[in-house]
Amino acid sequence: MSPLIRLSASFIALMMAMGIGRFALTPQLPHLLSEGQIDLTGAGLIAAANYLGYFLGAVDAMFSRRPAQVRRRLLGGLWLCVLLTLASFWAHGFWPHLILRFGTGVASAWVLVMITALSQPLAAAAGRPRLGALVFAGPGLGIFLTGLLALSSNLLGQTSATLWLVYAAVGLVMLLGIVRILPQPPVTVAAVASVATSDHRGIGRLGLVYALYGVGYIIPATFLSQMASAQFHGQWQADLFWPCFGLAAAIGVVLVSVRRPTWGTTRHWLMATLWLQAAGVFACLLGNGPGLALGVILCGTPFLACMQLVIQRSRELAPQSTQRNAGLLTACFAVGQLSGPLLAALSSHFSGGLQPALVVAGIGLLIAGSLLFSSLRTAQALCANGGEPTAQH
Repeated sequence: MSPLIRLSASFIALMMAMGIGRFALTPQLPHLLSEGQIDLTGAGLIAAANYLGYFLGAVDAMFSRRPAQVRRRLLGGLWLCVLLTLASFWAHGFWPHLILRFGTGVASAWVLVMITALSQPLAAAAGRPRLGALVFAGPGLGIFLTGLLALSSNLLGQTSATLWLVYAAVGLVMLLGIVRILPQPPVTVAAVASVATSDHRGIGRLGLVYALYGVGYIIPATFLSQMASAQFHGQWQADLFWPCFGLAAAIGVVLVSVRRPTWGTTRHWLMATLWLQAAGVFACLLGNGPGLALGVILCGTPFLACMQLVIQRSRELAPQSTQRNAGLLTACFAVGQLSGPLLAALSSHFSGGLQPALVVAGIGLLIAGSLLFSSLRTAQALCANGGEPTAQH
């Protein structure tokens, strides 16, 4: 089977697992809040449970090295995303949604790590690295799809339960279309890279950057629909913000994928995406329509591009450790994401709003970009002194 077909299946897998399995909670929050199932503090805790599951799934995926283990987690994660979303149709109240979101967190992490580990080497071996990069646009179009479905549901006056059912049905159709054409794990999977080909210090710094990114982006990504609903008093215009966020994210991946080497290194682009998102988070503090729209553009466009650039940077530092580093970085990312909703819950509890949490999120993104900037300056200094820094791209 051609690599293009398998990469297309990888794209759809991420579209379903992340757009529906993972981020479906965001457009559902205004419904769950208006129906009285949860309050804003409870929403933060449910989101935190989702990201705790994401962390545990990433850690488990990092140590799943045998081909059979990789295959089981990939398929298991995809099926769980569908089944747990379907189960949400019957869920009502804080605890059922918390447990189900925890499960979808585990499942979506399995899918992300395994698809990354299988699709990126496949694209490189086929001489189509840009197609491999475009796989990461899948979650953006998944968010766009869930957002449009939420908009349609709102216009038709449907409840959150009906929307869960629609999401599950769409996810099932997507899964059945790709289950036989997903990338296959190789007969042997490289478990650990040799010391000679791995820059552990660079991976550690990248993990810290990714964790700070997780804290920074997750608050607007989780609560954007709710902030828009509060601004527009539940009118249908509020439902436009989330699909626009997903569309902007997909466009950002395309823009980064077609960049030329003369336009800057991976670190330059990663730095730019982090600082753009910081500006978007601070724009959300304005709380009005134009501020949220600017937040959608500045947070949404670099959102998945940043993820793509982090994975690319990890491959530059340790090209033989794709799965291990994908799992490690996803776990760091999940720790940051877990901190974000907890921060939002504290912010809501003590201040009655998300403004303090947004300030901390924006500062975290500024620090993440600064860490990359300092490492870039160090590499440039080594080059000037005749040193040999590792993986400068």
